[in-house]
Amino acid sequence: MTDLDRRTLIIAGTALGAGTLAAAEAARAAPAAPAALFEVAGATIPVLGSDKVFPVRRIYCVGRNYAAHAREMGSDPTREPPFFFQKPTDAIQNVTPGQVADHPYPPMTKNYHYELELVAALDKGGKDVPVEKALDLVFGYAIGLDMTRRDLQRMMGDQKKPWEIGKSFDHAAVIGPLHPAAQVGHLKEGLIQLTVNGEVKQKADLNMMMWSVAEQIANLSTFYELMPGDIIYSGTPENVGPVKPGDLMVGVIDKLGEIKVKVVQAGA
Repeated sequence: MTDLDRRTLIIAGTALGAGTLAAAEAARAAPAAPAALFEVAGATIPVLGSDKVFPVRRIYCVGRNYAAHAREMGSDPTREPPFFFQKPTDAIQNVTPGQVADHPYPPMTKNYHYELELVAALDKGGKDVPVEKALDLVFGYAIGLDMTRRDLQRMMGDQKKPWEIGKSFDHAAVIGPLHPAAQVGHLKEGLIQLTVNGEVKQKADLNMMMWSVAEQIANLSTFYELMPGDIIYSGTPENVGPVKPGDLMVGVIDKLGEIKVKVVQAGA
């Protein structure tokens, strides 16, 4: 090795050492990442036939999307733009197929209602999504129950106040597992039915929605930037009604099987 080679190696080693030292000093000087005070569990929904789960970002709900239900709620079922409300993600209550899920009767209500709904789950997002592209955002579908403290909802509505307490509470978003659209297709028609203690309470066809899932997504995306993890409860048919502890609800939607939910006394 020549003297020139030795000098080159020494210079290179010195520079490398200085660079490493500078990087270490910078790391020590950098502020530590803020530490969370505590952990908050994220809501997820199982994917049927898979070991994967769907993380929930937001829960959107469509109001009065079947004409007969709009009439029973005192509205004119014209094709005015759909309206939306939200539930907190920790309101999710997962129901396992083949099992009966215990659903606690919530506090502060004496008129607790079922609303059976098709749920669409998005794994892609967008803003101002065209109707013809909207279903490209849908990962899959599930059976859902939009549980409602009807007396609180009506009381707040009569007072011209937000009726969140009627819709947003623990276990208010009951849901079965997600069925990927790649397996069941996009559900535009088919039976949607709820029985309570074996008696049919709600029965309709998905094609009776005033606004299709694609139209719901397109309209919703004009108000919000939709993101992966968003789910949409797409509205309920007519004949919503009350349940009490001891009642067994069975929800059925074509291609999605069924979910079974028993109302129980809270704390029992």
